[in-house]
Amino acid sequence: MSTKRILSGVQPSGLLHIGNYFGMIKRMIHFQESSDLFCFIANYHSLTSLSNKEELEKNTFTSFCDILALGLDPSKSTVWVQSHVSEVTELAWILSNFTSVGMMERSTSYKDKINKGLKPNMGLFSYPILMASDILLFHSDIVPVGKDQKQHLEMTRDIAIKFNNAFGDVLTVPEIDIDENTDIVTGIDDQKMSKSYNNTIPIFGDEKYIKDQVMNIITDSAGLNEPKDINTPLFKIYSLFLDQNKVEELKERYNTPGLKYMDVKNELFNCIMEYFSDQRARRDEYFNNPDSVYDLMKLGQEKAKSVAAQTIEDVKKSIGML
Repeated sequence: MSTKRILSGVQPSGLLHIGNYFGMIKRMIHFQESSDLFCFIANYHSLTSLSNKEELEKNTFTSFCDILALGLDPSKSTVWVQSHVSEVTELAWILSNFTSVGMMERSTSYKDKINKGLKPNMGLFSYPILMASDILLFHSDIVPVGKDQKQHLEMTRDIAIKFNNAFGDVLTVPEIDIDENTDIVTGIDDQKMSKSYNNTIPIFGDEKYIKDQVMNIITDSAGLNEPKDINTPLFKIYSLFLDQNKVEELKERYNTPGLKYMDVKNELFNCIMEYFSDQRARRDEYFNNPDSVYDLMKLGQEKAKSVAAQTIEDVKKSIGML
Protein backbone atom coordinates (compact mmCIF):
# COMPACT_ATOMS: atom_id res chain seq x y z
CA MET A 1 0.00 0.00 0.00
CA SER A 2 1.41 3.41 -1.00
CA THR A 3 1.93 6.10 1.61
CA LYS A 4 -0.91 8.61 1.77
CA ARG A 5 -0.10 12.25 1.14
CA ILE A 6 -1.58 14.58 3.75
CA LEU A 7 -1.71 18.36 3.31
CA SER A 8 -2.53 21.30 5.53
CA GLY A 9 -1.62 24.96 5.92
CA VAL A 10 -1.29 27.75 8.49
CA GLN A 11 -2.23 31.37 7.84
CA PRO A 12 0.42 33.86 9.03
CA SER A 13 -2.12 36.35 10.30
CA GLY A 14 -0.72 36.66 13.82
CA LEU A 15 0.69 34.61 16.69
CA LEU A 16 -0.09 30.91 16.54
CA HIS A 17 -2.45 29.92 19.32
CA ILE A 18 -3.45 26.72 21.09
CA GLY A 19 -6.43 26.38 18.75
CA ASN A 20 -4.00 26.11 15.81
CA TYR A 21 -1.99 23.53 17.72
CA PHE A 22 -4.75 21.23 18.95
CA GLY A 23 -6.92 21.77 15.89
CA MET A 24 -4.27 20.99 13.29
CA ILE A 25 -0.54 21.19 14.09
CA LYS A 26 -0.47 18.44 16.72
CA ARG A 27 -2.12 16.10 14.22
CA MET A 28 0.42 17.09 11.54
CA ILE A 29 3.31 16.22 13.83
CA HIS A 30 1.73 12.82 14.38
CA PHE A 31 1.02 12.28 10.67
CA GLN A 32 4.57 13.02 9.56
CA GLU A 33 5.78 9.83 11.23
CA SER A 34 3.72 7.58 8.94
CA SER A 35 2.58 9.72 6.00
CA ASP A 36 3.90 11.93 3.21
CA LEU A 37 3.16 15.24 4.91
CA PHE A 38 2.95 18.56 3.06
CA CYS A 39 2.46 21.67 5.22
CA PHE A 40 2.72 25.31 4.12
CA ILE A 41 2.49 28.88 5.39
CA ALA A 42 -0.54 30.30 3.55
CA ASN A 43 0.64 33.89 3.05
CA TYR A 44 -1.35 34.42 -0.18
CA HIS A 45 -4.50 33.69 1.80
CA SER A 46 -3.51 36.30 4.38
CA LEU A 47 -3.81 39.04 1.75
CA THR A 48 -7.60 38.80 2.09
CA SER A 49 -7.35 40.52 5.47
CA LEU A 50 -3.76 41.79 5.82
CA SER A 51 -2.20 44.45 3.60
CA ASN A 52 0.66 45.74 5.76
CA LYS A 53 3.98 44.80 4.11
CA GLU A 54 6.13 44.70 7.25
CA GLU A 55 3.52 42.80 9.22
CA LEU A 56 3.07 40.16 6.52
CA GLU A 57 6.83 39.66 6.20
CA LYS A 58 7.23 39.35 9.96
CA ASN A 59 4.24 37.03 10.35
CA THR A 60 5.38 34.74 7.53
CA PHE A 61 8.86 34.32 9.02
CA THR A 62 7.45 33.94 12.54
CA SER A 63 4.85 31.34 11.52
CA PHE A 64 7.51 29.30 9.70
CA CYS A 65 9.69 29.31 12.82
CA ASP A 66 6.68 28.46 14.96
CA ILE A 67 5.67 25.31 13.10
CA LEU A 68 9.26 24.11 13.07
CA ALA A 69 9.59 24.76 16.80
CA LEU A 70 6.35 22.88 17.47
CA GLY A 71 7.74 19.78 15.79
CA LEU A 72 7.31 19.80 12.02
CA ASP A 73 10.51 18.30 10.64
CA PRO A 74 11.68 19.42 7.16
CA SER A 75 13.69 16.20 6.82
CA LYS A 76 10.52 14.12 7.21
CA SER A 77 7.98 16.48 5.62
CA THR A 78 7.69 19.11 2.90
CA VAL A 79 7.35 22.47 4.67
CA TRP A 80 7.26 25.64 2.57
CA VAL A 81 5.92 29.17 2.14
CA GLN A 82 2.94 29.33 -0.23
CA SER A 83 4.16 32.32 -2.24
CA HIS A 84 7.49 30.60 -2.93
CA VAL A 85 5.69 28.15 -5.23
CA SER A 86 4.11 30.30 -7.95
CA GLU A 87 2.39 27.33 -9.60
CA VAL A 88 -0.37 27.60 -6.99
CA THR A 89 -1.69 30.86 -8.43
CA GLU A 90 -1.35 29.56 -11.99
CA LEU A 91 -3.47 26.53 -11.15
CA ALA A 92 -5.95 28.72 -9.27
CA TRP A 93 -6.52 30.78 -12.43
CA ILE A 94 -7.04 27.64 -14.52
CA LEU A 95 -9.46 26.16 -11.98
CA SER A 96 -11.42 29.42 -11.77
CA ASN A 97 -12.51 28.82 -15.36
CA PHE A 98 -14.12 25.54 -14.32
CA THR A 99 -15.80 26.86 -11.16
CA SER A 100 -19.26 28.41 -11.20
CA VAL A 101 -19.99 31.79 -9.64
CA GLY A 102 -22.96 30.14 -7.94
CA MET A 103 -20.64 27.82 -6.02
CA MET A 104 -18.64 30.78 -4.73
CA GLU A 105 -21.81 32.64 -3.78
CA ARG A 106 -22.87 29.69 -1.64
CA SER A 107 -19.74 29.92 0.51
CA THR A 108 -20.91 30.36 4.09
CA SER A 109 -17.38 31.37 5.16
CA TYR A 110 -17.42 34.35 2.79
CA LYS A 111 -20.80 35.49 4.11
CA ASP A 112 -19.68 35.07 7.72
CA LYS A 113 -16.51 37.13 7.20
CA ILE A 114 -18.42 39.93 5.48
CA ASN A 115 -20.97 39.95 8.29
CA LYS A 116 -18.12 40.26 10.80
CA GLY A 117 -16.80 43.38 9.08
CA LEU A 118 -14.17 42.18 6.60
CA LYS A 119 -14.14 44.33 3.47
CA PRO A 120 -15.42 42.37 0.42
CA ASN A 121 -12.81 41.79 -2.28
CA MET A 122 -12.27 39.25 -5.04
CA GLY A 123 -9.54 37.49 -3.06
CA LEU A 124 -11.96 36.84 -0.23
CA PHE A 125 -14.70 35.82 -2.67
CA SER A 126 -12.52 33.36 -4.60
CA TYR A 127 -10.67 32.09 -1.53
CA PRO A 128 -12.06 28.54 -1.99
CA ILE A 129 -10.50 28.33 -5.48
CA LEU A 130 -7.02 29.19 -4.19
CA MET A 131 -7.56 26.69 -1.37
CA ALA A 132 -8.54 24.07 -3.96
CA SER A 133 -5.35 24.87 -5.86
CA ASP A 134 -3.26 24.43 -2.69
CA ILE A 135 -4.70 20.95 -2.31
CA LEU A 136 -4.93 19.74 -5.90
CA LEU A 137 -1.50 21.03 -6.95
CA PHE A 138 0.15 18.47 -4.68
CA HIS A 139 -2.13 15.48 -5.34
CA SER A 140 -3.21 15.45 -1.70
CA ASP A 141 -4.96 12.22 -0.66
CA ILE A 142 -6.19 13.46 2.72
CA VAL A 143 -6.82 16.98 4.05
CA PRO A 144 -7.42 17.28 7.82
CA VAL A 145 -9.71 20.22 8.61
CA GLY A 146 -12.14 21.49 11.22
CA LYS A 147 -15.87 21.47 10.60
CA ASP A 148 -15.72 25.16 9.62
CA GLN A 149 -13.59 24.22 6.59
CA LYS A 150 -15.66 21.24 5.48
CA GLN A 151 -17.59 23.20 2.84
CA HIS A 152 -14.34 24.42 1.26
CA LEU A 153 -13.08 20.85 0.99
CA GLU A 154 -16.36 19.78 -0.57
CA MET A 155 -15.89 22.57 -3.12
CA THR A 156 -12.36 21.30 -3.82
CA ARG A 157 -13.70 17.83 -4.47
CA ASP A 158 -16.43 19.19 -6.75
CA ILE A 159 -13.91 21.24 -8.75
CA ALA A 160 -11.56 18.27 -9.13
CA ILE A 161 -14.34 15.90 -10.17
CA LYS A 162 -15.68 18.37 -12.75
CA PHE A 163 -12.18 18.91 -14.17
CA ASN A 164 -11.46 15.18 -14.33
CA ASN A 165 -14.79 14.47 -16.02
CA ALA A 166 -13.81 16.93 -18.75
CA PHE A 167 -10.12 16.11 -19.18
CA GLY A 168 -9.40 12.70 -17.63
CA ASP A 169 -8.00 11.67 -14.27
CA VAL A 170 -5.51 14.52 -13.97
CA LEU A 171 -6.26 15.67 -10.43
CA THR A 172 -6.42 13.65 -7.21
CA VAL A 173 -9.79 13.98 -5.48
CA PRO A 174 -8.93 14.42 -1.77
CA GLU A 175 -10.64 12.81 1.20
CA ILE A 176 -11.83 15.03 4.05
CA ASP A 177 -10.53 14.15 7.52
CA ILE A 178 -12.32 15.79 10.47
CA ASP A 179 -11.21 14.96 14.01
CA GLU A 180 -14.47 15.14 15.96
CA ASN A 181 -12.57 15.60 19.22
CA THR A 182 -10.75 18.81 18.26
CA ASP A 183 -12.58 20.01 15.17
CA ILE A 184 -13.29 23.42 16.71
CA VAL A 185 -11.23 24.63 19.67
CA THR A 186 -13.13 26.95 21.99
CA GLY A 187 -11.80 30.47 22.58
CA ILE A 188 -11.80 32.37 25.85
CA ASP A 189 -15.26 33.78 25.01
CA ASP A 190 -16.83 30.42 24.03
CA GLN A 191 -16.71 31.16 20.30
CA LYS A 192 -14.32 29.32 17.98
CA MET A 193 -10.76 30.31 18.92
CA SER A 194 -9.70 32.72 16.18
CA LYS A 195 -7.32 35.65 15.84
CA SER A 196 -10.10 37.61 14.14
CA TYR A 197 -12.18 37.34 17.34
CA ASN A 198 -9.29 38.32 19.62
CA ASN A 199 -10.16 35.36 21.83
CA THR A 200 -7.00 33.29 21.50
CA ILE A 201 -4.35 32.04 23.89
CA PRO A 202 -1.00 32.35 22.07
CA ILE A 203 1.56 29.57 22.29
CA PHE A 204 4.53 31.92 22.07
CA GLY A 205 5.12 35.59 22.74
CA ASP A 206 4.65 37.71 25.81
CA GLU A 207 4.12 35.68 28.99
CA LYS A 208 2.07 38.43 30.64
CA TYR A 209 -0.32 38.58 27.68
CA ILE A 210 -0.76 34.80 27.74
CA LYS A 211 -1.60 34.97 31.44
CA ASP A 212 -4.00 37.87 30.89
CA GLN A 213 -5.84 35.89 28.22
CA VAL A 214 -6.13 32.88 30.53
CA MET A 215 -7.48 35.10 33.31
CA ASN A 216 -10.04 36.55 30.88
CA ILE A 217 -11.59 33.14 30.08
CA ILE A 218 -15.31 33.51 30.79
CA THR A 219 -16.90 31.31 33.45
CA ASP A 220 -20.38 30.75 34.82
CA SER A 221 -21.76 32.64 37.82
CA ALA A 222 -21.97 29.67 40.19
CA GLY A 223 -21.22 30.45 43.83
CA LEU A 224 -18.22 29.06 45.69
CA ASN A 225 -20.20 26.19 47.23
CA GLU A 226 -22.16 25.31 44.09
CA PRO A 227 -21.18 22.78 41.40
CA LYS A 228 -19.57 24.38 38.35
CA ASP A 229 -20.63 24.01 34.71
CA ILE A 230 -18.23 21.87 32.65
CA ASN A 231 -19.78 23.09 29.40
CA THR A 232 -17.81 26.34 29.62
CA PRO A 233 -14.57 27.59 28.00
CA LEU A 234 -12.30 27.13 31.02
CA PHE A 235 -13.10 23.43 31.34
CA LYS A 236 -12.94 22.85 27.58
CA ILE A 237 -9.58 24.59 27.17
CA TYR A 238 -7.96 22.95 30.21
CA SER A 239 -9.15 19.53 29.00
CA LEU A 240 -7.06 19.90 25.83
CA PHE A 241 -3.92 19.46 27.93
CA LEU A 242 -5.16 16.50 29.99
CA ASP A 243 -5.45 12.77 29.43
CA GLN A 244 -8.81 11.10 30.01
CA ASN A 245 -8.13 10.26 33.65
CA LYS A 246 -7.17 13.86 34.40
CA VAL A 247 -10.27 15.11 32.59
CA GLU A 248 -12.42 12.92 34.85
CA GLU A 249 -10.61 14.28 37.91
CA LEU A 250 -11.30 17.83 36.72
CA LYS A 251 -14.98 16.96 36.26
CA GLU A 252 -15.09 15.69 39.82
CA ARG A 253 -13.52 18.90 41.08
CA TYR A 254 -16.12 20.93 39.16
CA ASN A 255 -18.89 18.93 40.85
CA THR A 256 -17.38 19.40 44.32
CA PRO A 257 -18.31 22.57 46.30
CA GLY A 258 -15.46 24.94 47.05
CA LEU A 259 -13.76 25.07 43.66
CA LYS A 260 -12.31 28.52 42.86
CA TYR A 261 -12.07 29.46 39.20
CA MET A 262 -8.99 31.60 39.93
CA ASP A 263 -7.18 28.47 41.13
CA VAL A 264 -8.10 26.59 37.95
CA LYS A 265 -6.97 29.50 35.76
CA ASN A 266 -3.60 29.66 37.52
CA GLU A 267 -3.21 25.91 37.06
CA LEU A 268 -4.05 26.24 33.38
CA PHE A 269 -1.53 29.04 32.84
CA ASN A 270 1.24 27.02 34.50
CA CYS A 271 0.20 23.97 32.48
CA ILE A 272 0.43 25.91 29.19
CA MET A 273 3.86 27.32 30.00
CA GLU A 274 5.18 23.89 30.98
CA TYR A 275 3.57 22.10 28.03
CA PHE A 276 5.27 24.37 25.47
CA SER A 277 8.52 25.10 27.33
CA ASP A 278 10.75 23.04 25.01
CA GLN A 279 9.06 24.47 21.94
CA ARG A 280 9.61 28.02 23.20
CA ALA A 281 13.33 27.30 23.57
CA ARG A 282 13.54 25.85 20.04
CA ARG A 283 11.71 28.87 18.66
CA ASP A 284 14.28 31.20 20.23
CA GLU A 285 17.04 29.21 18.49
CA TYR A 286 15.39 29.67 15.09
CA PHE A 287 14.88 33.40 15.67
CA ASN A 288 18.54 33.76 16.62
CA ASN A 289 19.65 31.97 13.43
CA PRO A 290 17.55 33.44 10.59
CA ASP A 291 19.90 32.22 7.84
CA SER A 292 19.22 28.62 8.83
CA VAL A 293 15.49 29.35 8.63
CA TYR A 294 15.87 30.77 5.11
CA ASP A 295 17.82 27.64 4.13
CA LEU A 296 14.93 25.48 5.34
CA MET A 297 12.46 27.66 3.40
CA LYS A 298 14.58 27.09 0.28
CA LEU A 299 14.63 23.35 0.91
CA GLY A 300 10.85 23.29 1.27
CA GLN A 301 10.42 25.39 -1.86
CA GLU A 302 12.51 22.98 -3.92
CA LYS A 303 10.67 19.91 -2.63
CA ALA A 304 7.24 21.48 -3.18
CA LYS A 305 8.11 22.83 -6.64
CA SER A 306 9.24 19.42 -7.84
CA VAL A 307 5.67 18.18 -7.37
CA ALA A 308 3.91 21.40 -8.37
CA ALA A 309 5.75 21.80 -11.68
CA GLN A 310 4.76 18.30 -12.82
CA THR A 311 1.12 18.87 -11.87
CA ILE A 312 0.98 22.15 -13.80
CA GLU A 313 2.55 20.49 -16.83
CA ASP A 314 -0.03 17.70 -16.74
CA VAL A 315 -2.94 20.12 -16.23
CA LYS A 316 -1.85 22.44 -19.06
CA LYS A 317 -1.28 19.55 -21.41
CA SER A 318 -4.73 18.15 -20.62
CA ILE A 319 -6.51 21.43 -21.50
CA GLY A 320 -4.44 22.16 -24.62
CA MET A 321 -1.95 24.70 -23.25
CA LEU A 322 1.21 22.83 -24.31
